[in-house]
Amino acid sequence: MTKTMIKAPFRADHVGSFLRPERLKKARLQKQNGELTAEQLRSIEDEEIIRLVEKQKEVGLQAVTDGELRRAWWHFDFLGGLIGAEFYETENGLKFHGVETRAHGVRVTGKLDFGKHPFVEDYKFLHSIAGDHVAKFTIPSPNMLIARAQVDKQVYPNQEELVDDLICAYQKAIKAFYDEGCRYLQLDDTSWASLFSEESRQKLKENGQDPKELVQLYAKVINDSIADKPEDMVITMHICRGNFKSTYTSSGGYDHASEVIFGGLNVDRLFLEFDDERSGGFEPLRHINRSNLQIVLGLITSKFGDLENPDLIKARIKEASKYVSLDQLCLSPQCGFSSTEEGNLLTEEQQWDKVRHVIKIAQDVWS
Repeated sequence: MTKTMIKAPFRADHVGSFLRPERLKKARLQKQNGELTAEQLRSIEDEEIIRLVEKQKEVGLQAVTDGELRRAWWHFDFLGGLIGAEFYETENGLKFHGVETRAHGVRVTGKLDFGKHPFVEDYKFLHSIAGDHVAKFTIPSPNMLIARAQVDKQVYPNQEELVDDLICAYQKAIKAFYDEGCRYLQLDDTSWASLFSEESRQKLKENGQDPKELVQLYAKVINDSIADKPEDMVITMHICRGNFKSTYTSSGGYDHASEVIFGGLNVDRLFLEFDDERSGGFEPLRHINRSNLQIVLGLITSKFGDLENPDLIKARIKEASKYVSLDQLCLSPQCGFSSTEEGNLLTEEQQWDKVRHVIKIAQDVWS
């Protein structure tokens, strides 16, 4: 492993997704209308990903992603590609603050496994163009299947069997990405957010779920899935409260799950939302109990184009360092710029200004 990989995620990092270029949006519509073949669309995707990776290098990022440009959704595309799962149209979309997504979802119709998944080829392409930079790849956390998928009870009459097969599938996925050269893998996870507010915890109880048991289940699924990860592979988790067209699904600080998130997960790094009052304060970071866990503070919003006052961001980093060593802290936007292909409500120019903003502040703080 190279020296740069050991340092990932870097002092200035990013969550992974970027706004879809207009050319790519048009090509997707043409493919949908039968005007382009799958091969022609993929060729356009390749060209746009190459352009995106070069732009990431140009602005000064050390880790590069494919921007999730081949995906419609940050989670469903991967989960629907697992053996035993499929993508389908639901009656209603997911409800965000004042807006609703397209009516799509994932369901489990057979025994879960990981086989010839298209995301492996997607990673191979990213790896081939990353050059001296670290190729970072993002996939949804296994908890997202538990939280979002409709499960055929004839296939999985009890949750324990589902969880066992899901963990095994993710262990195979991690090995598959590693075998293709991946050393920086991120698990994106909004399921934890259902535990943060009193309102969301009450909804879980009304649905017959115990929030305390759910915290332990989510931790087990993550830790067992990554238990056999190679020593030279960095696995991070991004915990999010929702990101669709610059809106969100939930609020609440990390307090009610903080002991498990910060003291019980075996990931190498945590990307955390801290961009507004919905995320609560830094006090839960006091539960961090190991010096090799890095915390990537998502203090810069990806939802809107206005740039934050750098002095205020530096002051918040200093505040966070009261609970965890400054040496364990990094900086990033709180989420990606385009968790779904629709994207957030800002321009590409504003997007890159945000990335530069992160890099400049990080240089000032950690130089």
